[in-house]
Amino acid sequence: MPTLRYLHLDVFTDRALEGNQLAVFPEPQGLTADAMQAIAREMAFSESTFIFPPERGGDVRMRIFTPGEELPMAGHPTVGSAFALAAEGRIDRSRAEFVFELGIGPTPVALEWKDGALDFAWMTQPLPAFGARVTDRAAFAAAIGVEPRDLVADLPIEVVSCGNPFLFAPLVTRDAVDRVSINPPAFAACCRAAGAETHGLFIFSLDRANAAGDETVYSRMLAQGLGIAEDPATGSASGPLGAYLAAHHVLAPERTAQFVSLQGVRMRRPSRIHISIAQEHGRITRVRVGGRSVLVGRGMLEVSSVLLSRLNAAHLPPA
Repeated sequence: MPTLRYLHLDVFTDRALEGNQLAVFPEPQGLTADAMQAIAREMAFSESTFIFPPERGGDVRMRIFTPGEELPMAGHPTVGSAFALAAEGRIDRSRAEFVFELGIGPTPVALEWKDGALDFAWMTQPLPAFGARVTDRAAFAAAIGVEPRDLVADLPIEVVSCGNPFLFAPLVTRDAVDRVSINPPAFAACCRAAGAETHGLFIFSLDRANAAGDETVYSRMLAQGLGIAEDPATGSASGPLGAYLAAHHVLAPERTAQFVSLQGVRMRRPSRIHISIAQEHGRITRVRVGGRSVLVGRGMLEVSSVLLSRLNAAHLPPA
């Protein structure tokens, strides 16, 4: 029976069974988009990736699927797939950079090696685009299950994108971040009223945030629209987080400011996402997100069984 190989990684961690899970299919040739979507739904991780030969001068072409839809880019799948390809021997240890062809275009990943193995990967993300702001703070607080006083008063609730748009809401304390529970209809109404198009809500606490050393921001990301109730590590939201903090002068105006986003703690999948923001004359010039990954397993998927399940599901009435 035809089978598909995959690698199972935990991303943005150096410890197995933490971080964000990822399935990487290194040889998916012949799969349709519908089949890849069905496989991603079957894997039920935040994302699954499928590696193809390059078409635009990069090293590989990669498609990324959540259980609900395909994404033009994402952080933990890109970082994790670099580690998977290194484990497969498909990245030479002399390489300092590897280029993924994503939906947003060629995306370079800087590679750091240690004792012959990939130790750290930095993904360069597109420069940020700042979008709509939610101004009805009382309605927004009610929609996410906190009090208006839990919102940081002098920072906006704002959409920022470095490829995928997220709505960023700074909260006063870590406890407030942990108390957030979205009322989906009320949250959607707040977004519609503000004209805020977003892949998810990114909430974070500034009580430990600054640009020095290994300081952390405590964060969560909720994205029910992508089929992800909560994500333990969101690289594509972490670059915009850094841009948000730089644009609103939370980060010191250094040429390069670095900090760590600590995400997934409440899910018992703690993740450490390193964020680097380069600035010149008050303008953001480069956004990078990086981290480590751990290979925790390899597996085989019986293709015919997956496709049969997908076809059967297509004939079921809507839930």
